[in-house]
Amino acid sequence: MSMQEAVEHYQRALRLGKKCYKELTAHGSYPYLPALEDRLGGPSMAGVADLGVMEIPMEDVIGTRTDARRNAFAANFMPLLGPDTEFAAKWVRLCDDHLGEAGITDPIRCVEYLGRFYVQEGNKRCSVLKSFGAATVSAYVTRILPLWSEDPEIVAYYEFLHFYDCAHIYQIRFDRPGQYSKLQAALGFESEHVWSEAERQSFLAGFARFQAVFARRHGEELGLSVSDALLVWLKVYPFQLLRELSEGELTRTLAAVWPDVVTDVQPDPITVDTLPVEPDKGIKGLLAGVGRPSHLQVAFVYSHAPLNSHWVLGHDQGRRYMEAAMEGRVSTKTYWPEEDDDTDEGLMEVAIAQGAQVLFATAPQQIGACRRMAAAHPEVKLLNCSLFMPYTGVRTYYSRIYEAKFLSGVAAGALCRGEDIGYIASYPIFGVPAGINAFALGATLTCPGVKVRLRWSCCDPEALKRFDEEGVRLVSNRDVPTPSQYQAQWGLSRLREDGSREPLLSPFWNWGIFYEQVVGSILDGGWDMAGSHGKGQAINYWWGIQSGVVGMRCAPTLPEGARRLVEIMEREVREGAVDPFRRVIRDNTGKERSDGERWFSPEEILKMDWLCENVEGEIPPFETIIPAARGMVRLQGVYREEIPPEKEGVLL
Repeated sequence: MSMQEAVEHYQRALRLGKKCYKELTAHGSYPYLPALEDRLGGPSMAGVADLGVMEIPMEDVIGTRTDARRNAFAANFMPLLGPDTEFAAKWVRLCDDHLGEAGITDPIRCVEYLGRFYVQEGNKRCSVLKSFGAATVSAYVTRILPLWSEDPEIVAYYEFLHFYDCAHIYQIRFDRPGQYSKLQAALGFESEHVWSEAERQSFLAGFARFQAVFARRHGEELGLSVSDALLVWLKVYPFQLLRELSEGELTRTLAAVWPDVVTDVQPDPITVDTLPVEPDKGIKGLLAGVGRPSHLQVAFVYSHAPLNSHWVLGHDQGRRYMEAAMEGRVSTKTYWPEEDDDTDEGLMEVAIAQGAQVLFATAPQQIGACRRMAAAHPEVKLLNCSLFMPYTGVRTYYSRIYEAKFLSGVAAGALCRGEDIGYIASYPIFGVPAGINAFALGATLTCPGVKVRLRWSCCDPEALKRFDEEGVRLVSNRDVPTPSQYQAQWGLSRLREDGSREPLLSPFWNWGIFYEQVVGSILDGGWDMAGSHGKGQAINYWWGIQSGVVGMRCAPTLPEGARRLVEIMEREVREGAVDPFRRVIRDNTGKERSDGERWFSPEEILKMDWLCENVEGEIPPFETIIPAARGMVRLQGVYREEIPPEKEGVLL
């Protein structure tokens, strides 16, 4: 490059700087480089560390140490001073050096604070390199540590410091706590794993390819983070594909998960549908119906054979109900593992190859396979029986069983004679604390002051036996998965004099109603209307008594007065006249959770992680849960974001 070309390059950079200045000024934003001294604004340092010379990402060099050069640079590091200034002459000489034989060899000096870099010496060098689109710059880095606080940004930064000690890279940056450990796990590493040089170079090469594809989708212009996008991508695809796929193939994989990338950063990524959506029967609905299928192939992928699992049997009975109710409009096929090497993903691939247009997976543990199928087969409608999953390509479904638990509590309080009532909960997952609390609140309606003694089957599989040994007469156990199943020790039961248990009543799931409604919505247009109030969000169906998906089954031994009371209250819940949580509520630490005048939103009920004041017990910590139950809690636990992730995927 000749000196004249360097001058011309300065003029182009100057135009970019002035353009940035004008745009920011017009929007009322600060048009110059931010100064770190303005951000620190007082004694906000916990310490200082010299990191030495390293290559740092140019995109993370965002400002200067002081505001002494404020007027010389726009916020994009492009120059603002005229071409006849001494500043411009020095900038041009550096530009000439950059593309000449000598190059710019001296490292800049900068300060790192919260993962971003502020130039102390070398602003013009940095400006020149940025004008040529340099990816990195050599820098002597001094790190300023912020004072510790519970602010999510500070927590995430201290997690970055641990990650940096392991990986020694700055290219990855998360603003939310917990993401760095998830990345380590997604790459197949333990959280303490220190990367080798080969692993670091392999990651940076793959990351650079991903970053380029991300940039072509203008992700950062949409306020998205390439690091967050990569973590979403890694939940569907193994890292090795970043090296193996062609540019076009890689672009298609990112496009397949792009809705989840966008949803991931939203404050409310999930919309909860609490009632079936009625199809539009007007002109608009008729026009939208053109081209809809008149017949659907529906696949059910089970985790076990129906005869080996009450849970699966309930779903299979629901499938049969739906097929009979929609005769001629649907055909169904079932799939479950019959060989040791049968996988959920393999079974789903077979189902889709055999023509499945709709696919139901009935266990939360199948959500990973569902996500991969959604990316590979966007033409197939996929649903997974789980709760509060933020994935746009897979709709999830469950039921508001807490409404039936409330009715069960009403009956238990009426029958308890003032003694304590036992309650056995399954897992500390979304919706379960709501069921415990609804039961406890129902019991206080008919027996004020009653105590509910809580145990967890995921911690103690012999919980019912211990209640029997203690002589606890009334116990609420797990619910029956099907309307016709014999209750025995399921649901609410009473201890007989001979030590056996007498069934009284139990909530149940009627999955056939749900399957008929959802499959019917695909045929008549309700599917596209679901979640219309939350466009771009993941859709979770969460239907209750009003929909018919949840019901109450009373045993012949339930006293007539209690039966009649349950029937009356069930009608009131169905009609919306009674809400279990519309009352003054304190938790068992004494904290007020409701003043009785407000409605809990579906999200608040789903994410309850506290227990009512008349519940004796606690939500068990993860380490106290038996190993066989931990997988479910990792997926659906009310504290799932706090559980250290397990390593997965393929090593670099």
